[in-house]
Amino acid sequence: MIRQYLHDGWQLTATTTEVPDNIRGRTVPATVPGSTHLDLLASGLITDPFLDQAEAELTWMHRADWRYSTTFLAAAVTSGQRVDLVFDGLDTVAAVELNGHLLGHTANMHRSYRFDVRRFLVDGGNDLTVSFSSALAHAEKIEAGLGSRPHVNAHPFNMIRKMACSFGWDWGPDLQTAGIWRPVRLERWHTARLAQVCPVVTVSPDGTGHVEVHAVIEWADDADENLTLEITVGSCEHTVVIPAGQDTVTARVDVPDAELWWPVGYGPQPLYDLEAVLRGRSGAVDGVTRRIGFRTITVDTTPDDIGTPFTIVVNDKPVFVKGVNWIPDDHFLTRITRDRLARRVDQAVDAHVNLLRVWGGGIYESDDFYDVCDERGVLVWQDFPLACAAYPEEEPVRGELEAEARENVVRLMSHASLALWNGSNENLWGHADWGWPWQLDGRTWGLGHYTELLPRIVAELDPTRFYCPSSPYSPVEGLHPNDENHGTRHDWQVWNEVDYTHYRDHVPRFCSEFGFQGPPTWSTLTRWIHDQPLTPSSPSFLTHQKAEDGNGKLDRGLAAHLPVPQRFPDWHWATQLNQARAVSFGIEHFRSWWPRTAGAVVWQLNDCWPVTSWAAIDSEERLKPLWYGLRHAFAPRILTFQPRDGRLVLIAVNDHDEPWDAHITLDRQTFRGVTLHLTRLRRTVPPRSAVELDLDEPLLEPVHEDAEVMVATTADARAIHAFRPDSQLAYHPAPLVAQAEAVHGGYEVEVRATSFAQDVAILADRVAPDAVVDDMLVPMLAGEVRVFGIRTDAVVDPAAFTDPLVLRCANDLGVVP
Repeated sequence: MIRQYLHDGWQLTATTTEVPDNIRGRTVPATVPGSTHLDLLASGLITDPFLDQAEAELTWMHRADWRYSTTFLAAAVTSGQRVDLVFDGLDTVAAVELNGHLLGHTANMHRSYRFDVRRFLVDGGNDLTVSFSSALAHAEKIEAGLGSRPHVNAHPFNMIRKMACSFGWDWGPDLQTAGIWRPVRLERWHTARLAQVCPVVTVSPDGTGHVEVHAVIEWADDADENLTLEITVGSCEHTVVIPAGQDTVTARVDVPDAELWWPVGYGPQPLYDLEAVLRGRSGAVDGVTRRIGFRTITVDTTPDDIGTPFTIVVNDKPVFVKGVNWIPDDHFLTRITRDRLARRVDQAVDAHVNLLRVWGGGIYESDDFYDVCDERGVLVWQDFPLACAAYPEEEPVRGELEAEARENVVRLMSHASLALWNGSNENLWGHADWGWPWQLDGRTWGLGHYTELLPRIVAELDPTRFYCPSSPYSPVEGLHPNDENHGTRHDWQVWNEVDYTHYRDHVPRFCSEFGFQGPPTWSTLTRWIHDQPLTPSSPSFLTHQKAEDGNGKLDRGLAAHLPVPQRFPDWHWATQLNQARAVSFGIEHFRSWWPRTAGAVVWQLNDCWPVTSWAAIDSEERLKPLWYGLRHAFAPRILTFQPRDGRLVLIAVNDHDEPWDAHITLDRQTFRGVTLHLTRLRRTVPPRSAVELDLDEPLLEPVHEDAEVMVATTADARAIHAFRPDSQLAYHPAPLVAQAEAVHGGYEVEVRATSFAQDVAILADRVAPDAVVDDMLVPMLAGEVRVFGIRTDAVVDPAAFTDPLVLRCANDLGVVP
């Protein structure tokens, strides 16, 4: 197999006249892989789509058509040789021509395309053209033919196999990309090629690993020889003979005493190289390499006395899922590099995350993404890209969905990190609760995709992995899909309707979506939004707030806990703080109910552009306060005060394989640090468990509810309980004294609390855009001293990190008794 990548010399031209004057008739250099937006931006013809209100200036691109063209050199086709033109990804509706000959049409961003070009390839210069039509116009045409189906947002994204959030979402821009978004190449081969390699990995009780490789062979026209398929895994190998013309073969390799792959926090992540080599008389004719890991992953849905659990079990060990939902890490997908993905997954791991859910309104991610998760032990919950809409079950949607599903199941199934397949996001829930039946009037809406087509494909190609039809999902027929006692649940009453304390109203078996909004970090916000004055209601700020009544929900969420500040810097800090508190509150509640609740998957880890959103990491890769809240709430060992049967108790959660010999000090003290009641106790918390501890009555009986806290402390965990909401507490408004100094690699800030200070934070990026503080949202008792480390390359006055707009806590938001 000889591969020639065709990434050079491309040019881009708009082929419709309804474009701005500065673009009409112009041809500009094009980057492949890439997109039309990025090419126009590189040529200085459009404003950066992320800047201020530029998104609205670019709506003309929704209906524009484009032509990508290049000329490449190629040798003549030799006797017995096959030459294919392969596109790994075209976004989305395109016609492909080589030397004036139409090779075919495409209408699916999520799959690859292969064209036999032997008849059209010439010796020397070859002209290749890819003409893109408006994806929106195509979707509207399909909708007109099949009949409308309900969906969120403004456009019929459910009629085309394209990333749904390309058409806008409640955290993303409506830009509707187009372009050659994945690699393109010529492949020359003879005799045969490996068209498909499916490694089914299992582990026997005796520790032997098994790899059963199911291969599909594509033969050249005149091939008449027997071939062999050699499968090697580590030092173990097996060879099978393939008679001429046979197009399927199965080979099995056994690996004695296979090292097990574990999720992060449960063990190591050994990976094995799997090589499949196809050989003929003249030697190797094709080969495929994969990395695999030996492990078993199941989902326990065995009914119990509560209902139906949803517990991920790895190597026979139940795992509490500390998860986050993942969206595409940049709206312009071709800017996402392996290094960027590695940084993002590392940030997740540093926050004690052990699962990423690849959400169904995005894409099947790149191989780099799954490689990084394999290496770091991060489980992947993979949605099929079907989200928040009713999808037709007729052609052409059904056939395209089947083609993409087959291709991507085969592509991804070798990854040890891949834990389960999920048929859709919120589509069963939508049919149950969002008024779809009367809107559909009998038309199909996707149920056959989720209950027949997709599970059949997974069972055929990837039979060891769990499949569920949707999230949320109740496995018991006839039950509401969002039933808290069965399967998975999404909790969006919090944020949309009620205060975050209402997380405690439900004890789900597994919460696969919940979250709360907050703005991006200050540096990210002010780089991209330049309103003067900058306020929550200024025009560009609102362009970057996509949620329905988003600011209203932010303010109402604040009002239950903190004042709604008048100054924008204070509002920015308060809403970020409230976001972190809300999500941490939910996580601690869910973790306190383990093993009844077996997972908490936060919406969301990341952003695709600078926006007020539910993300913990903004689009500039900066950590919002929420990220620190995740790290605290997902820590392997936590203490948390929780209500049980009308009383307050302390829950000790131990997510280690070793028992926790917890020496706990319980202290009720004043904000000024005077201890009023002290209790010490010692408890052994078993591995991977949550233990409930009763509290002495004097601990629960403050003299001054507005000026006392209860503190539970061990060597590696702390919990603090205030007896009233923040708005009713007599906080000292300026409880911190600080000094800073330069050190190697950045700065240190020594902070001393003269009175109880809640949620101490240093918003370091306000001083230097690259500055990162080592911890945040730290409660400090009176008299405590804490040294915060700040990593930055910037040279600044150290005192800048003690400025009142940088060194913050909940107290300074003007809370008064």
